[in-house]
Amino acid sequence: MDQAAVVDPILDLARPSVLRNPYPAYARLRENSPVFWHELLGSWVLTRHADCLSVLTDSARFASDWRRAGEDIPAPLLSVQTLDPPEHTAIRHLLLDGFRAQDRQALYDAMERQARELLAELARRPSFDVVGELAEPLALRFVTTFLGVPAPDLAWFVPMSRTVVDGMDAGLWPEKHEPAVAARAELADYAGGWLAGPPKGGLIGYVAEHAEGSGVDPSVLRNSLRVVLHAGYESASRLLGNAVAALLTSPGALAAFRASPATAVDELIRYDAPVQADARVCVTDTELGGVTVRAGDPVTLLLGAANHDPLRFTRPSELRLDRAPNPHLGFGRGAHACLGASMAIRLTGSVLTTLATDHPDARPVAEPEHRRNLTLRGLDRFEITVRPRARGRRN
Repeated sequence: MDQAAVVDPILDLARPSVLRNPYPAYARLRENSPVFWHELLGSWVLTRHADCLSVLTDSARFASDWRRAGEDIPAPLLSVQTLDPPEHTAIRHLLLDGFRAQDRQALYDAMERQARELLAELARRPSFDVVGELAEPLALRFVTTFLGVPAPDLAWFVPMSRTVVDGMDAGLWPEKHEPAVAARAELADYAGGWLAGPPKGGLIGYVAEHAEGSGVDPSVLRNSLRVVLHAGYESASRLLGNAVAALLTSPGALAAFRASPATAVDELIRYDAPVQADARVCVTDTELGGVTVRAGDPVTLLLGAANHDPLRFTRPSELRLDRAPNPHLGFGRGAHACLGASMAIRLTGSVLTTLATDHPDARPVAEPEHRRNLTLRGLDRFEITVRPRARGRRN
């Protein structure tokens, strides 16, 4: 029997060779089985842009809150990410009001200074790791400054955060579930401590002051602050790492970035987004892509596949930094669209602009190494140098 014929199409995405570039595998799924049932996940899997967008924007028929399908969801998992309207509306409005109340321009200015200083320091080395020495510390500093709290120790926070991310793939690897639950609880306790003695400024200061009378359950608020910390950090750090890798492994892309930075970041998100998959549960029988999805059926959205759908994007396998319009699904859509998307985009744009302007000779020293994650895509390590190439001596 042909071994390729029995390979599981989802588990195959974790093979190192496919993990480096999953998009050809996504293309085969879109062409052969755009909507299919996956036994191990116990879920319908969607690969086309139109189908994924339909689910993301239809919270009446596809729920983020699995209690609407009869599931028993533990209280520690109820947050702005997992509630649906009307419960979701109160916590989302409180957080959005807190976002809008911040002096974001001052935050961006400070972030740009920090990025320039850190890159200048790293440039003195022969090479450095984009992930551990640039993306992760900058993202954590950025999100905690916005929250108005001190940044935790990277050596404690990064492994904790990665354990939570690993748990997002527990449908494939069940052994990742319990460690992720414990890590999530520890992060929630840490975030909840901010409310006991809140700072005067930042998002934490705002929500602490306005929580009373908001209609938000204290445990939901605590869990949601953990989500803002964790999701903000992971989205920003993984986006930045993926974007640098795409620019430095595509000939001429770093120089081209300077010509169209506004559209370039959106294209980098579409091209290799951190969020590769999302999930909903059907609450009303619905026809989707020619298949009847029954109430209670889970639905997995392969957003990475949707972002490379040729029915929506011309020549999707190409990195086209001037692509416009660019209706990618990299930060979701609908009621659960990423709260901090604009901040992650601004951070990435600032760092990449500094890299392209101040360090145009940046190039890889080694191939990017990817984390074995399918839901959130990101690098484990990517060694680069920003020093000019040595010139040969003239005779």
